[in-house]
Amino acid sequence: MALCCAISNEVPEHAVVSPVSGCIYEKRLIEKYISENGTDPMNGEKLSVEMLINVKTSPLVKPRPPSATSIPAILKSLQDEWDAVMLHSFTLRQQLQTARQELSHALYQHDAACRVIARLTKEVTAAREALATLKPQAGITAGAPGYAAVQPVYAAEAGIERADQPMEEAGMTDDVLQKLQEKATTLTAERKKRGKTVPEGLATVDDIRTYRQQASHVGLHSASIPGILALDICLRDTSRVATGGNDKNAVVFNKDTEQVFAILKGHSKKVTGVIYHPEEDLVFTSSPDTTIRVWGVQAAQCAQIIRAHDGPVTGISLHATGDYLLSSSTDTNWAFSDVRTGRVLTKVSDGAGATALTCAQFHPDGLIFGTGTEDAIIKIWDLKERTNVANFPGHSGPITSISFSENGYYLATSADDSVVKLWDLRKLKNFKTITLDDGYEVKSLCFDQSGTYLAVAGTDVRVYLCKQWQELKVFNDHTALATGVRFGHNSSFVASTSMDRSLKFFSM
Repeated sequence: MALCCAISNEVPEHAVVSPVSGCIYEKRLIEKYISENGTDPMNGEKLSVEMLINVKTSPLVKPRPPSATSIPAILKSLQDEWDAVMLHSFTLRQQLQTARQELSHALYQHDAACRVIARLTKEVTAAREALATLKPQAGITAGAPGYAAVQPVYAAEAGIERADQPMEEAGMTDDVLQKLQEKATTLTAERKKRGKTVPEGLATVDDIRTYRQQASHVGLHSASIPGILALDICLRDTSRVATGGNDKNAVVFNKDTEQVFAILKGHSKKVTGVIYHPEEDLVFTSSPDTTIRVWGVQAAQCAQIIRAHDGPVTGISLHATGDYLLSSSTDTNWAFSDVRTGRVLTKVSDGAGATALTCAQFHPDGLIFGTGTEDAIIKIWDLKERTNVANFPGHSGPITSISFSENGYYLATSADDSVVKLWDLRKLKNFKTITLDDGYEVKSLCFDQSGTYLAVAGTDVRVYLCKQWQELKVFNDHTALATGVRFGHNSSFVASTSMDRSLKFFSM
């Protein structure tokens, strides 16, 4: 029998019994009634909360509501639940669409920001190049300390109409041959006089080993076409450096003031060769556009255009007199030109079956020179007779660089075979082969002015001690292939260029 509250006539959740009347009440209802009246509701007798007796009953289970007691009612409940789920799903889809729109807008803003950043970066690069262009003008106006304003006397004679086609040979006159012989005799006598003495102030082996990067300059050439391809240093003032770049320009840079002194613009293709005249403010450049240009540094103007070749010019070398220039080309010819007049004095090919020439270099005395070929041969030529007097085979792959030592006896050569070969010009044989790492690329070789050290540039930059051919130092500071290397006065520093756009200086 179910208990029933005397007040509400419902089954009580917390049943209590009144000892006065014996009736059962809902605890919360009778407590409220007692607090207001203080008597039992059934008989009116006095009753207090403390007198109530709790009745222990089993937990109340509420019956199912009448709305869920039939199949139609259950179906209606399920339908209501389904509608609620669909409404929730619709709300989620709306939120997803809003999130997608917000994400799309954020990505669009990011893309626009990236475009703005790229444009600003381009403008900054252009501004830097413009600033670099303005620096030489200031330098020309003020003049360089310790320099007289040396202007080439033939600067006004230059004209683009000079040679749309390769020039005709002017011939090697007796005066030219006599001049070459006299210079060679003088240089040979000076070399014998110097003997084997080491120049005073020459950097020692221990000095070279302590060299480290002291400066790095990356703003000389355009960032849009990166890469410096050629390097040379003025022997009169080794603070002056000339570089040739992928951006078709040559740049004259002052190492001490860290300023660009001149930007030489005129080539229609990249500048692959550059020479700084040892006594005058002249720079010579060569390019695959088949031309060689002579520049006056002070005015930053082209003084002569020498068109000696039908194909890309691959190498240039200045004669010891400072008046004549040797050049090589893929057209299989080497040419000997007068830099004062721009005239080609002689042009020679190695006969039928000749292959493209890849580099050229004068011997220090100037009466012989070497050329490298695409089929891995080094050829030695007699300039006066214009004949091939010796061949040095042994490399594999096109010759990439050759360099004569100042002592007049040694020739260093490299090719696409990861070795450097040393040749004795007296015995006409290879006496030493420096084997480099597998896959090592050699792009430039250079002896210092005393013939004591040999520098190798390529995958990295290395310095070797001559005669012992001992590796003294390796510089790994470039982040791309090194393309040029030169020594400063008395090897007091080493300069190198690279495809990473940088010109670096190493010293103590």
